[in-house]
Amino acid sequence: MGQEIERKFLVNGDFKRFATGKIRIKQGYLSSANGRTVRVRVKDDKGFLTIKGEASESGISRYEWEKEIPVTEAEELLLLCEPGLIDKTRYLVPAGEFTFEVDEFYSENEGLIIAEIELKSESDQFPKPEWLGEEVTGDMRYYNSMLIKNPFTGW
Repeated sequence: MGQEIERKFLVNGDFKRFATGKIRIKQGYLSSANGRTVRVRVKDDKGFLTIKGEASESGISRYEWEKEIPVTEAEELLLLCEPGLIDKTRYLVPAGEFTFEVDEFYSENEGLIIAEIELKSESDQFPKPEWLGEEVTGDMRYYNSMLIKNPFTGW
């Protein structure tokens, strides 16, 4: 079983000048039940199917299984998803030996920018750039699966 160990932060400041790459992402959820999600994602010209389990008590760790699928199949599956679609650009921003994935959201989540960092263990120490804001790890409002149900522009 795969384990995702990740922390999330709001972004306060200019991070784009540090980015080394960016990816356009569109994603939807075939299931966004409490404790598990089944996500379909198109990242530029690639498709992915992802299953995530319930988060740990800290909100930092959870089970994750992901497989690449043909992009045409991912686009077809997006049509079967629950209402709501996540549309964002992901910027890759190096920080020491780590890379922050900074998501700039569009459409119903316009104005929201979240930085995520994947770690090897929950106790990993990592650099905190000046543009990194409040930590929101474990705050379910910021889960993509919740943003399709309660978009940021409605807060």
